[in-house]
Formats: sequence, C-alpha cells, structure tokens
Amino acid sequence: MESNGENKRVERQSPSFRLRSPSLNALRLQRIFDLFDKNGDGFITLDELNQALSRLGLDADLSDLKSTVESYIQPGNTGLDFNDFSSLHKTLDESFFGGAGDCDESSPESAEEADLAEAFKVFDENGDGFISARELQAVLKKLGLPEGGEMERVEKMIVSVDRNQDGRVDFFEFKNMMRTVVIPSS
Repeated sequence: MESNGENKRVERQSPSFRLRSPSLNALRLQRIFDLFDKNGDGFITLDELNQALSRLGLDADLSDLKSTVESYIQPGNTGLDFNDFSSLHKTLDESFFGGAGDCDESSPESAEEADLAEAFKVFDENGDGFISARELQAVLKKLGLPEGGEMERVEKMIVSVDRNQDGRVDFFEFKNMMRTVVIPSS
C-alpha cells in the first residue's frame, strides 16, 4: 500500500500464530530456544533474550523484560532453561491468544497443512506464492543465522528443494521439504 510515496506495511494478526501440531510446536520451540541461547549453555539469560528480541525488531525495556521473565527462572539458574522457556511461552500464548493454540481442526492433516501455509507466508515476504533466495536470506538474517550472510549458501538451500528448477520454492516444494524434516523423540 503506498501513501505519499512511502511504503507502508499493513500488519495482520495471524489466526494461527501457534502451530496446532504438538510435535511441530515442541520442535519449533526448541529451535527458537537454541537460537536465543547464543552461548549454548542451556540457559537464555535476560541479555540473550533482549538481544534476540531486538534482532527480530522487538525492542523491549530491560527492566520490563526482567519483571516479566524473572518469575520463570528457577532459583540458582542464570536464566531460563528449556522448561522455563516453554512455561513462559505457554503463559504468553494464553494471555495474548486465549490459549487457543489447540484448535479443533477436522483432521490432523488439515491442521498440519494450515501450519505449513502459515510458515510459508513468513518466508514469502512479497506474497507472490514463491520463496526467492532474497526472501530466504532476509528471514535467515532476521533470525541471526550465519547462513543469511552468504547469498551463495542461500541459493544452494533453494536449489536443494527446488524440484522444478525454476530458482524459487513454491508451497508444494516447501511442504515436501518440511515433511522430510526428522523430528527427534525426546
């Protein structure tokens, strides 16, 4: 949408902010935890959380963040362990979204399809139905992943799932790639 020569992005709240598949949700949460835990010590400190939020464009006041997170940190720990992080996530989900993360879909397949479509939209920044190397790179950079720094690596990632060799990833290629991801058992 353009107004007075400036690009404005219309924000929309996603009805499926949370994944409805418990195993995919746990995997996603573990990956987020690992990304936020920059030093890999098994804890997300307030500083690590603040830095992660800032990289995502969500600047938070450190004292506000501390008051929100502090009660989830177990005595003697330097930060949130995965269970603490999971509890915080659940509480925020219930507070902001009414805990509706376990929506009743007609089948597990339709819930999974909806989750994959929502995940695809995160990468398909311009909404053209394809994930380009530039779009993938932008998301990887926002997440602070080193792969986002090298276009050559990003292009190789695209080629690895681009079945029809058109230089971009469509939803079906994305879906096939996501379904081949191995979900480790706990």
